[in-house]
Amino acid sequence: MKIQPTTIEGVAIVETMPLIDRRGAFMRLFCERELSTILGGRQIVQVNYSRTDVVGVIRGLHYQRPPHAEMKLVRCLRGRVWDVALDLRKDSPTFLHWHSEELTQENTRMLVIPEGCAHGFQALEAGTEILYLVTAIYTPEMEAGVRFDDPVLAIAWPHLVTEVSERDRRHPLIGADFPGIAS
Repeated sequence: MKIQPTTIEGVAIVETMPLIDRRGAFMRLFCERELSTILGGRQIVQVNYSRTDVVGVIRGLHYQRPPHAEMKLVRCLRGRVWDVALDLRKDSPTFLHWHSEELTQENTRMLVIPEGCAHGFQALEAGTEILYLVTAIYTPEMEAGVRFDDPVLAIAWPHLVTEVSERDRRHPLIGADFPGIAS
């Protein structure tokens, strides 16, 4: 596994090198030893799966508030997704900056999204499947989000938005009083 940092501290791209031969392919999706610098002693405590059946659907931007903040390692198992990490850490030099990556089953990349960053994605193919490795147990009362179409963020989603859940549409816009997340 090859780890590439991005311009947002803690957000990284992990490239996996599959072994491919005439029978098919083999690849490690997770290796605690090789990812130890990213995990920093954290443990994966939950594995989540998402399937999106329609191109253009946006899910997110979600995060969990401290003390239940979570790191996510996100990988596309099937199809294509445009994955976004948004820095909400109030003391970060990249506060309210976002980073996007196209994740596909072919490029085998994984996006690492640390605590204090929100996560969202747009399906670029029908039937896109995502696997999330998460370092905190989902705690519904600590879940929060920001709007995918917030003009302050100006996220350039690559496709026309075809659908967003009612819950995600109700996330607040970031105003001048947005406190950010304590790191």
